[in-house]
Amino acid sequence: MAKKAIETPKILHVTLKKSVIGYPQRQKDTVKALGLHRINQTVDHKDSAVIRGMISKVSHLVNTEE
Repeated sequence: MAKKAIETPKILHVTLKKSVIGYPQRQKDTVKALGLHRINQTVDHKDSAVIRGMISKVSHLVNTEE
């Protein structure tokens, strides 16, 4: 039986680059759900469809690196 190569999940580094003041409450809640509180704060998340969707909704507020 051949062994499968174990892939490590990709990690996304998400950084809040712009204030959420003046944006709709849904976008504020999305930024908070990503774990971001302060400008220039960076959090790491496993790459998943859910996280990618959240990032795409607030892409104008955050920067993302793999």
